[in-house]
Amino acid sequence: MQKAQGKTEGVKGYFRKRHVHVICCITMLCFIFGYVWNTSNGTWLDTPIQICNTMRNNTQDLDDFTKIKLLSNHICLLEDSLQIELPRMIYTKPQTLKPPRTDVLMMTPWFAPIVWEGTYNSEILNEQFRQRNVTIGLTVFAIKKYVVFLQKFLETAETYFMVGYRVNYYIFTDRPEAVPKVALKEGRNIVVLQVQNYARWQEISMRRMEMISYFSQQQFINEVSYLVCVDADMRFNDQVGVEILSNLFGTLHPGFYASERQSFTYERRPASQAYVPHDEGDFYYMGSFFGGTVKEVYKLTKKCHEAIMMDKAKGIEAIWHEESHLNKYFLYHKPTKILSPEYMWDNNMGSPAILKKRRFLAVPKNHAAIRNK
Repeated sequence: MQKAQGKTEGVKGYFRKRHVHVICCITMLCFIFGYVWNTSNGTWLDTPIQICNTMRNNTQDLDDFTKIKLLSNHICLLEDSLQIELPRMIYTKPQTLKPPRTDVLMMTPWFAPIVWEGTYNSEILNEQFRQRNVTIGLTVFAIKKYVVFLQKFLETAETYFMVGYRVNYYIFTDRPEAVPKVALKEGRNIVVLQVQNYARWQEISMRRMEMISYFSQQQFINEVSYLVCVDADMRFNDQVGVEILSNLFGTLHPGFYASERQSFTYERRPASQAYVPHDEGDFYYMGSFFGGTVKEVYKLTKKCHEAIMMDKAKGIEAIWHEESHLNKYFLYHKPTKILSPEYMWDNNMGSPAILKKRRFLAVPKNHAAIRNK
């Protein structure tokens, strides 16, 4: 009799049926919306990242229900990362014994690819990134007279940069009224970010790290998947697409891609935070083309800005300003992808045989007439 009563009126005498229904509904809602109550410290874990971090760092302090919920969310995250499925595609088979390029290095010792023409299949990459539904942010600084380069920069970007993808052009400038009106394709936007200028061009150059790190944390993280950070006095000359995207990427300097490390113009003064010893260094990277996920770009720019300010407090200015600090960062935080000089070239340097494409070119200019004006 008591067993029958327990079955009809409640569960083990603790909850009536309607209470059980309510509890089940609440539990299901928590699973659906990704919320879980951490009973060890009385807090809500409300994002997948927060849940995964908690599971990784504090599992020993959690109750069994929380552990199960964390594991469930972790599995969901893993499943989400496997959702990309390519359709039927016809393309040339990769040849194990016939690499696409034998005249250049295509892989670093830490297994980061170096992107050259002929080393990737853009159709496969585009299919993968479109399924991920990415938005790319392109940051450019047009301080003082550098606004004169924006028209050509934006027009060529609309022709060649991330064609077919959503793009936010983040234009840092002290002259927002001078930003040109350029016809944009659907899903592409110009976002003007007004910033102050500085008397010296070197100071403007170094302050870029500060501004990118600040806006990455405050704005970019909520709007884009990747950031690409470039100079304004450039123009796109060929396709620059998702082949460049990775967690963290840098670009080989066109003047040093074939040089030995002793020739690199690293900062050599030990007193500077940008110091690199003569017996260290992989490549020399250009400060005017780097990027990655917003999170990784934030970490890079924040670290470089802090190092710049530490140097400034001691009256030190690195030999090549923020580029010196960027090279120091990449030495100890290896980029996950490297762009070849195709992505940063100056026609005054000729056209070597290894350069099958010249995708991003320096615009001829009179530096004296532009800087500090």
